[in-house]
Amino acid sequence: MSKSNPPRDDDDLPDEKPKGSFLVRFILKLSILSAGLALCGALLFGMAMALAWPNLPDLNAMTDYRPRVPLRIFTSDKVMIGEFGEERRNVLRFNEIPDIMKSAVLSAEDDRFYQHGGIDWLGVVRAGLTNLISMQKSQGASTITMQVARNFYLSSEKTYSRKFYELLLTFKIEASLSKDQILELYLNQIYLGHRAYGFAAASRTYLGKSLSDITPADAALLAGIPKAPSRFNPIANKPRAVQRQRYVLGRMHSLGYLTDAEYKAALAQPVIIKSAEGTPAGGYAVHGEYAAELARQLMISVYPDNVYSRGLNVYTTIHSKDQEWAYQALREGVLDYTRRAPYPGPEAQLTLPVGLEKDPVKFDEFLDGVFDKHQDRTEMLIGVVLSVAPNEIKVARSASEVITVNDKRALSVIARALNPKAPANLKLQRGSVVYLHKAPEYWEILNLPTVQAAFVSMTPQDGALRAMVGGFDFYHGNFNRVTQAWRQPGSSFKPFIYAASLERGLTPGTLISDQPFELTAEQTGSGKAWTPKNYGDQYDQMLTMREAIARSKNMVSIRILQSIGPQYAQEYVSRFGFDKSRHAAVLPMALGSGSVTPMQLATGFSVFANGGYRVTPFLIDHVTDANGQTLMRAKPVIAGDSAARAIDARTAYVMDDMLRGVATSGTAARSRQVLKRGDLAGKTGTTNDSVDAWFAGYTPQLVGVAWLGYDQPKSLGSRETGGGASLPIWLGYMQNALKTFPEQKRGPLPEGLISEGGNLYFKEFPPAETVKRLGDPNQDSLGDFLNNLGGNRGGSGRRPDPGG
Repeated sequence: MSKSNPPRDDDDLPDEKPKGSFLVRFILKLSILSAGLALCGALLFGMAMALAWPNLPDLNAMTDYRPRVPLRIFTSDKVMIGEFGEERRNVLRFNEIPDIMKSAVLSAEDDRFYQHGGIDWLGVVRAGLTNLISMQKSQGASTITMQVARNFYLSSEKTYSRKFYELLLTFKIEASLSKDQILELYLNQIYLGHRAYGFAAASRTYLGKSLSDITPADAALLAGIPKAPSRFNPIANKPRAVQRQRYVLGRMHSLGYLTDAEYKAALAQPVIIKSAEGTPAGGYAVHGEYAAELARQLMISVYPDNVYSRGLNVYTTIHSKDQEWAYQALREGVLDYTRRAPYPGPEAQLTLPVGLEKDPVKFDEFLDGVFDKHQDRTEMLIGVVLSVAPNEIKVARSASEVITVNDKRALSVIARALNPKAPANLKLQRGSVVYLHKAPEYWEILNLPTVQAAFVSMTPQDGALRAMVGGFDFYHGNFNRVTQAWRQPGSSFKPFIYAASLERGLTPGTLISDQPFELTAEQTGSGKAWTPKNYGDQYDQMLTMREAIARSKNMVSIRILQSIGPQYAQEYVSRFGFDKSRHAAVLPMALGSGSVTPMQLATGFSVFANGGYRVTPFLIDHVTDANGQTLMRAKPVIAGDSAARAIDARTAYVMDDMLRGVATSGTAARSRQVLKRGDLAGKTGTTNDSVDAWFAGYTPQLVGVAWLGYDQPKSLGSRETGGGASLPIWLGYMQNALKTFPEQKRGPLPEGLISEGGNLYFKEFPPAETVKRLGDPNQDSLGDFLNNLGGNRGGSGRRPDPGG
């Protein structure tokens, strides 16, 4: 029988407490402890805040915002053509920022911005729970105010002290500024990749448009960037940027900023990136790259300190329409020459496996490799030939973009490469890497131009530059040929020799032999014999000066220079702004053997256009600071100022009269035919072996100079001349630019100029004396002729060498 336990008296046992009562007391104690700790924490935080608050930075930098605004270059009609500096900024006031941009930013970054006091505690809890569940920091809780505090004053180091100061500064900002002010600061100063600070700058950088022109889709794309500017900007990673844009659009829709229809339309809008580096216009509405770069260089020389960060605005004399006309005319002139020149063959020849284009993924990978080695150039696009037929060529830019070249004009340019018997390096075939160009009406295959060109225009009354294009493609070599290329001017220099002769007694009607001759090495003084020739080896017996300049006769020009003396001519041409050290006092100077820049030549022809005054070309009209205050303004010399008088008014009038003849019936007669104006004047220029081709032309209101040639001098081709290669560039510009300037009638004869028998004479060289001095115009002896020419008043006083 088992032993039973003794009976128990419950009164003798200790009292039992309910389990629920214990839990309540534990929670109560824990709450008291937590409250105590929180109170201590609050007291400590308050003490720390009291100590740290006085050391927080002043908010003047926010309320009196002075960002590092870059140097900006504008045309005279306020179109931006350049921006230079470490940061791109466009500071806008709150009411200037589109509401759709504000909505997109609030949706992406801080949808409770107008409800919280700087710290969104709900957002903190939400982010904390999300991160806890995912076991990684996938969400942050920084508000717009916190980001403003961080970006203005604090480093990006991840320390508790930095976080503490960020918190305090956030409270101070919220206490000192309105919500609209805080949001305005954020929208203007947040970094958005590619040196763009603020959404106005980012809109131009990524979309090529003003912030006022953006759509909801654009706003969402930009608003998605702040999360990770290096990863979500559309240039660095377009797919991720688009993915982020879709998220922001969804937030905008769910928060009520977009209707269903607006949301669907925004999703359907294609994302087109027009970055500063990728658009044909370089991110600007006008191709003013060369003018902007020259303005930058000039600004550095004037304001060397902080020129890229003080917000200077430079307003040039360039006119936006003129600049674009000049750009298009020059590029078309270069492309026309390229079309005329023999096609040299494709850029490269690759093995393109049969049928590869049917696999889009693999074909695009193949093309990516091609584009790594062969890059697009401005308006010249790389492609790979898929197939070649006599009347059609298919060229792929991607698996989804295949361009067909089938216009007869385009095929004629590359006809030699379509010949089945063409050499391997010339032949176009499957796998050929080629450049494509979109002409107005058709696609064409062209080799990348190797020839260069320059164009400049200016107003002769004050020297203000209206257009400047220093080469075919600024982004692949910014050498400015307008100001930096020293080239032989050829026959375009002859008018300055003629002008010198007028002041030594010659007249437009003076008869001069055009027969060929030879100078011995002893006569030239250079150790080499010289046998100059006329273009095309065409010679006349005798020509007047007027006829000779219209037909650009070399023999006559040389005889004129020998008559007046090279030393005198060398000194004389310096009156036009030419550097006499670059024009040796030798007879070849008559044919433009010296060196000029296109800018110098434009300056020289301005003297003929404005009545004999030398004006200095200038580019910068005025400069303002970030507040719009004018810092400097140009004070150009104006034609009519006696201090600027370069040549006799009569000389300018007579030369203008003769140069109008060149444009009427001479080598530049095409200018009159195209423009149909009676106030045109100018001169073509072609150097030996057609190395340089020029045209310098003007009206009384506008001067323009065009040049075409190779950077490393070589022949353009035996048939290329200034009238054929450069005059079309000048015409392409002038047929638009001159619409602004009505045709002008010639003014009265200057005092001291005599008009008799269709000829013009200086009063000190009256017709009777001039005829007597010339002697028999039918004489055969060149020596006697020149002796008579220079023997009387106004001549050189030196007997020229026989045969010279």
